Amino acid sequence: MKSIAISGSARQNVGKRDAKELRYEGQIPAVLYGGKEQTHFSVSAADLKPVLYTPDVVFVELEINGKKSRAIVQEAQFHPLTDLVTHVDFLELFDDKAVSVNIPIKLTGTSPGVKMGGKLVQKLRSLRVKALPNALPQEIEVPMESLEVGKSFRVGQVKLENAAVLNNADDTIVSVIMSRALRQAEQEAAKASKGGKK
Repeated sequence: MKSIAISGSARQNVGKRDAKELRYEGQIPAVLYGGKEQTHFSVSAADLKPVLYTPDVVFVELEINGKKSRAIVQEAQFHPLTDLVTHVDFLELFDDKAVSVNIPIKLTGTSPGVKMGGKLVQKLRSLRVKALPNALPQEIEVPMESLEVGKSFRVGQVKLENAAVLNNADDTIVSVIMSRALRQAEQEAAKASKGGKK
């Protein structure tokens, strides 16, 4: 699992006015919870970029006024117009405490259905996984080799060690459907074979 070190400064005042001033200075208000007590602090907006603007799950080594914690981003709030981050919630990680995290899906191999002209439709880009921090996978690989036209790969087919997938087992991750071009080719082939039998 990727890990990034970020240092923060503890906040004395936690009001809206204080938060606005922080943002003006390029700092983002944040909170760390999951431990014995919540810690309100601020971090540099620039330091947050590699954590927030990636599909990967990133462990954050937080240092707030000399105190170190390992955490993940649980939620980030963005400004509706500027899309700039306005607040971040960090969840503190403990080796013996399971957490639920969205893990990105990686499609591997080649689908025979796509080779034949079928269309690949990916319904899910990530899965909600519950595990101890050290057992969380970096990504979930979904093999494509068995996907013929009309076949799907469902959540229930995902096998993870020491981790549980929380999504509905019947949900489709990816499927190969008949493309318009392939349907047309099949119809033309059927017409040609009928015409040849006369």
